[in-house]
Amino acid sequence: MHLPDGIVPVEFALAGYAASGVLTAFALSRVNRQPDPRAAIPRAAMLTTVFFAASLVAIPVPPTSVHLMLSGLMGVMLGWFAMPAIMVGLFLQAVLFGHGGVTTLGLNGLILGLPALLAYGFWCAAGRRWPDVAALVAGSGAVVLALAIFTAIVLSGLPVALDAGTETVAIRAFLLAHLPLVLAEGAVVVALLRVLRRVEPGLVPHG
Repeated sequence: MHLPDGIVPVEFALAGYAASGVLTAFALSRVNRQPDPRAAIPRAAMLTTVFFAASLVAIPVPPTSVHLMLSGLMGVMLGWFAMPAIMVGLFLQAVLFGHGGVTTLGLNGLILGLPALLAYGFWCAAGRRWPDVAALVAGSGAVVLALAIFTAIVLSGLPVALDAGTETVAIRAFLLAHLPLVLAEGAVVVALLRVLRRVEPGLVPHG
C-alpha cells in the first residue's frame, strides 16, 4: 500500500512530508528520553530489514495486489523507534526499487507510521493483561487504520473529472482485496509475541 509519485497533488505531498517530519521528530525525542536510547538500535535495524524485504513482495489478488505492511509488528516491537525505522525502510524501497514514490514518501510514512505508533500505544495499555487480544488488535487494527488513511488521501486527491462511480468500485475492490491481510497480520503479531514470551520474554516490550 504505497502511494506512487504523481497520484496526489503537490500540496498533499508537501503536507505529508510536514506531518511525517513532525511525527518522526516527536518520536525521536521520546526515544532520546529513554535511559539508553541506543539499546534498541540493533532491534530497529533488524526489523527495518524485515519490513523493507517483506513489503516488497506483492501477492496478486485480482484486481489488485497486496503485500505485508507490518505496521502493527513494528509498533509493538519498536515503540517510538517504529516511525524513523519505517521512514528509513520506505526511503530505501523508493530509491532502490521504485516501490512507492519519493515525492509521496511523507504520505507513505504517515500511512504506515501513524498506525504503528497507535498499535504501540494499544499494546502498552492492554498487552500485560490481555496479550493475545492486544497483539491481534495491534496487528489487524494497524492494517485497518492504514487502509482508512490511504483511502482518505486517494479520494481527497483524485481529480473531480473522474467518474465517482468508477472511483467507488475501484476503492471497494481495493479494500476487499486487503481483508485477508487484516487477519493475517493480526495472526502474525499474535504468533510472534507468543513465541517470544515463551523463549525470550525479555524481548517483548511492555511499554
